[in-house]
Amino acid sequence: MDQRTSGADALTHRNDNTQALLGVVCGLSAALFWALGFAGTRHGLKVGFTPVDLLVHRYVWSGIAFLPLVFRAGISDLCGIGWARGLALMVLGGPVMSLISYTGFLFVPLAHGSVIQPSCATLGGLLLAALFLKEKVSASRLAGAIVIVGGLGVIGAESIGHIGIDGVQGDLIFVLTGLMFAGFGALLRHWRVSAVSAALVINVLSLLLLPIYVATVGLAHIAAIGLTENAIQALAQGVLAGPAALYLFAVSVQRLGVARAAVFPACVPALTLLTGWLLLGEPPTSLQAAGLVTVLCGFYLAQRQR
Repeated sequence: MDQRTSGADALTHRNDNTQALLGVVCGLSAALFWALGFAGTRHGLKVGFTPVDLLVHRYVWSGIAFLPLVFRAGISDLCGIGWARGLALMVLGGPVMSLISYTGFLFVPLAHGSVIQPSCATLGGLLLAALFLKEKVSASRLAGAIVIVGGLGVIGAESIGHIGIDGVQGDLIFVLTGLMFAGFGALLRHWRVSAVSAALVINVLSLLLLPIYVATVGLAHIAAIGLTENAIQALAQGVLAGPAALYLFAVSVQRLGVARAAVFPACVPALTLLTGWLLLGEPPTSLQAAGLVTVLCGFYLAQRQR
């Protein structure tokens, strides 16, 4: 009997380790895919895509893929979310936010957007959690917020000292989009909407913008850039940074829990700098690296429960 019990315990322990390892792999893969989406945005703007062109690649392909799922769950009430709430989520966490974010990369290097936007999303999330959701903010999270602000100050100093007014404008754009995403997350928690349901609805609602794009901009410009570049953006924006990253992160949450999985989005800035260096030839400057390290320390403190 004891041998059977110990054997069962060993099997359970092995299965738990396997599930945990799967969760880690999925979480890191999601973070890498989000980083590749940032790098893909920067590359796309360099080769001639406009922010609106990139928006089409980001939402059309995933919107088409998700359309049957939304119809099955109920298009009349948007999977139970409702049209009013769905439209609000689409503005704060969907194509409106993405379009503003893409525009920011016209003014500043990749490192700025990939660090400032997630950082401001974290800061805004902490602020809204305290003021809007009435959640208690621990001393550790408050300290983390202060450290993150310090890291943002280092990156902002580079914009003021080396890039100029365009750099400040680009940084402020990413501050705005980070705060928009924080509002998106706060509404998800307040309305108790799952991230998966929200992603399905946002991508499908975004299809409503396609006829406007075709009528006003047309397809000639995006077609002239070439099949290869369009395929890169369809993969980077429409697959990896969209549904693939969302699915992998959801698996990570299921296997590890929300608290442990929360560390993976914090890896995105570092992975973005790495992919930008390796794939785009944009090595981080000393100030960008210092700001990143500072922000990562702040992320660590902000995600602790104490």
